[in-house]
Amino acid sequence: MCLSIPGKLVEITSELDEVFRVGKVSFDGIIKEVSLTLVSEAKVGDYVLVHVGAAISTIDEVEAKKTFELLKQLDELHELEEGEGSKE
Repeated sequence: MCLSIPGKLVEITSELDEVFRVGKVSFDGIIKEVSLTLVSEAKVGDYVLVHVGAAISTIDEVEAKKTFELLKQLDELHELEEGEGSKE
């Protein structure tokens, strides 16, 4: 099963134009670089759903935190192993 994981957009690292944006997203302290192409409205501090390296939508902070905790309890966060991103 493929899941979208909620995280907080902490930095926009590349913004050549509105289409090809890249940013860093924090997943409970693990930072990953993701494409922001599908969420042109996203800004630093927003929560986004990330699937296969791309933010696919924005999400409410409360809902994002609930979903992340549920995924953690279900042990469904294998993609976020420490070796695959930087830890803050």
